[in-house]
Amino acid sequence: MLVAAALPSVALGQASQEPQEQSGSEQSGPSTGAQELEVVRERGDVPKTLSSEQARVVADRSLEYLLSTQNEDGSWGTGALDTPLEYGFSPETFYAWQMSAHGVGVLALLAAEESPERLETLKRAVHWLCTARMPKRGSNWDIDFVWTALYGFVACVEAASDPRLQEPELQALLRARGAEFLGQLEANQVPTGGWAYYDNPPYSRRPKWATSFCTALVLPALVRSQELGWGTDQKMIDRAVAYVRRCGLPNGAYEYDLRPVPRASGGESINNVKGSLGRIQVCNWGLASAGVPQITEERIRQGLSEFIEYHKFLDVARMRPIPHEGYYANAGYFYFFGHYYAAQAINLLPAEEREEWHAKLRPHVAKTQRQDGSTSDFNASSYMITASTAFASLTLSLGLDGSE
Repeated sequence: MLVAAALPSVALGQASQEPQEQSGSEQSGPSTGAQELEVVRERGDVPKTLSSEQARVVADRSLEYLLSTQNEDGSWGTGALDTPLEYGFSPETFYAWQMSAHGVGVLALLAAEESPERLETLKRAVHWLCTARMPKRGSNWDIDFVWTALYGFVACVEAASDPRLQEPELQALLRARGAEFLGQLEANQVPTGGWAYYDNPPYSRRPKWATSFCTALVLPALVRSQELGWGTDQKMIDRAVAYVRRCGLPNGAYEYDLRPVPRASGGESINNVKGSLGRIQVCNWGLASAGVPQITEERIRQGLSEFIEYHKFLDVARMRPIPHEGYYANAGYFYFFGHYYAAQAINLLPAEEREEWHAKLRPHVAKTQRQDGSTSDFNASSYMITASTAFASLTLSLGLDGSE
């Protein structure tokens, strides 16, 4: 396919046709994480575990890519169609996708180990997030601007809570833009309580369709925004929590979207655990962070165990350009989304358990990284490369020493 040809992988698991970077391997003495990682690359193996030292090498490369590709105005990518695989969407949607991916980039820099260059890049990114124009609804059915409201709001909440970003002017910008994103969430919460990115006919100003994973990803930020005094309506949070809970199934999976009769299509249903691998992690994390007592540590462990056991169904879907054409209707764009929220779920477990889980998760991120530090899981568009690379960095950063 065109995407596969345009984006050759040169990371773990595939031999590179380009010379490997020098990562301090000229030093004598014990092997470093960077040296070990290069040996793995040359062998073409995908290890079952990866140490935190090796993960730091991969995370640093991801962050370097984000730093080197930031636009002068503080943004990443472009708000225009830049791949032939996405005709048919509203022109406004490409800007919405750019800004939502930008929000993930902000989250990656917030979670990264600090350096002066990273902090400067972060502040430029936050300023663009808070001052660029807000995206609008693209068309009657295309409401992808909700993605921007979701990740824009999460990024604003995280940034407003960061001790490095407490300048009064920046805090005022974050509060004002956070209120705008919150207003979009309030206006586009469906009657059943969730959020998503399309509407169904008959089209209406307030959309009617929502998904479990869109709704779950914003729950912790909604709760934290109340602690910031942003005036978030508790009833809106309660409706969203109820929506995600109602999507839960007896097999531990979560429905893609809430239906009176859950989707069922035989053995390869999207609501099979193998089709819900990415949704299980974000829904467990979102509900647990919102204080739902039914999401126990054992339930989180079960979801993570299934994520690792059935990971091949995410592997086979990654980089397929047609959504949901993978087994169990997995879509490529669930790959890094699922890994990031798996890392978040891991960090809800007791501290002494986390490293073992992170070590199992890391190779599945590291094996996708290209030589320039970037990665992707769905297509060659700039917003997807930004979001995928940022999700990869986030996943690894959450498992490094001192992360929470």
